[in-house]
Amino acid sequence: MIATSGPGATNLVTPLADANLDSVPVVAITGQVGTGLLGTDAFQEADIRGVTMPITKHNFIVTDLQEVPTAIAAAFHLASTGRPGPVLVDIPKDVQNARVAYKFPPEIDLPGYKPNTIPHPRQITQAAQLIASAKAPVLYVGGGVIKANAAQELREFAELTGIPVVTTLMALGAFPSTHPQFFGMPGMHGTVSAVAALQRADLLIAVGARFDDRVTGEVATFAPRAQVIHADIDPAEIGKIRAAEVPIVGDAKEVLIQLWKAFVRDDQLAVPEIGEWMSYLAGLREQFPRGYEPTPDGLMNPQYVIEQLSELVGPEAIYCSGVGQHQMWSAQFIDFEHPRTWLNSGGAGTMGYSVPAALGAKAACPDKEVWAIDGDGCFQMTNQELVTAAIEGLPFKVAVINNGNLGMVRQWQTLFYDRNYSHTKLREPDEYLPDFVQLAKALGCEAIRVTTPEEVAPAIRRARGITDRPVVIDFIVGHDAQVWPMIGGGASNEQIEYARGLRPLFEKAGEEK
Repeated sequence: MIATSGPGATNLVTPLADANLDSVPVVAITGQVGTGLLGTDAFQEADIRGVTMPITKHNFIVTDLQEVPTAIAAAFHLASTGRPGPVLVDIPKDVQNARVAYKFPPEIDLPGYKPNTIPHPRQITQAAQLIASAKAPVLYVGGGVIKANAAQELREFAELTGIPVVTTLMALGAFPSTHPQFFGMPGMHGTVSAVAALQRADLLIAVGARFDDRVTGEVATFAPRAQVIHADIDPAEIGKIRAAEVPIVGDAKEVLIQLWKAFVRDDQLAVPEIGEWMSYLAGLREQFPRGYEPTPDGLMNPQYVIEQLSELVGPEAIYCSGVGQHQMWSAQFIDFEHPRTWLNSGGAGTMGYSVPAALGAKAACPDKEVWAIDGDGCFQMTNQELVTAAIEGLPFKVAVINNGNLGMVRQWQTLFYDRNYSHTKLREPDEYLPDFVQLAKALGCEAIRVTTPEEVAPAIRRARGITDRPVVIDFIVGHDAQVWPMIGGGASNEQIEYARGLRPLFEKAGEEK
């Protein structure tokens, strides 16, 4: 990312915070006032280094021209190694305008920065022994597995041991959604079987996951019977939320390879006997499948739209989501079979993420079909980027789930604030304000409006056939559809509701009620 000084630089604060929370490698190069003006409150001066210090992996201000090549090289190295993250380089105007004999540094020397990628053999042995003796283990997989390009190693280890797998919001696609060992996404809007897998496990094998509050719920009651193996490239994450019996610092790919080798090579180790455990989870998956009820106002179900999108477009496409209900429905109803096919803002929950993310995905992968799934609130924040897409010839598709409200906020106001609706309505039910069809056409896109279930599949097929410009489909859906299952904020995972008023009773296989 490149930005000017002052407001140009401060406009990067949200994306840098987003990248920091979701471990996305980003290098931001910002302009700055001349070195002679630093600290004088000059026109468009902003201490962007100080502003972004808490939300970047590292940042520099380069006042010596000779240090520019080294600083840029170090920035890319820092951003892309260890736990990935954003790095900012601030360069004053006079330094930018000067000339230097450029020579790429032969090596980057960063004292104190030595990420540990190779797990300690003793921890691997201890972990393997715990796994072999477990009766109810679960692989709790986070986005670090995708960052490490370790999806294949995850699948091989899971299939070798037969252990059930749950993946966080950021890890969708790390393990195939249709695999029999996959039990879904845990957490606030996770599947009943995934939440139960964590709550009733006797061993959590956490790989590249950080025990986020949206997964754990009330920490005191999270996975109360489980021992923990926690593997992460970032030692600061291990033990931060939940103490680990076996802490493993290392790259997720290398950790999974070494665990696989431990079972293959050691005659004293046997894969765990977990048939009863798997049957229990499979029963929950069958008893509480993904599904939805008709919307209270009789309008089209948003879940149906996303379900159709998944079925017609398939798992080879890249899906980019905004933040809110449509994000959770996308996570629930799209079958992700491959890593790096799901982009969303997890840690920061940044509305407006979808369209620029899709633009970047299409620029990086022009041969891939790219869909932005947005809400009508999110879409109003960044739809102007469609002009860039039209001008640059980046024909991705946008599915706007238009319920006329800030849907997730409305859901919370419905469930927890006695329907005291405040600042969530975006339009009246029978209005189109703004008119996204006309707006999209003005931005250089093809546009389609869909109001009935019968129109959904034809509209998706039509959009897929348009390859010379972006396409926006405005799906008019019920304004009061809600995301289920759900665990209230800060509540125990034991309080998961499959639907309003329907709270499943978790029972471990063989456990008396």
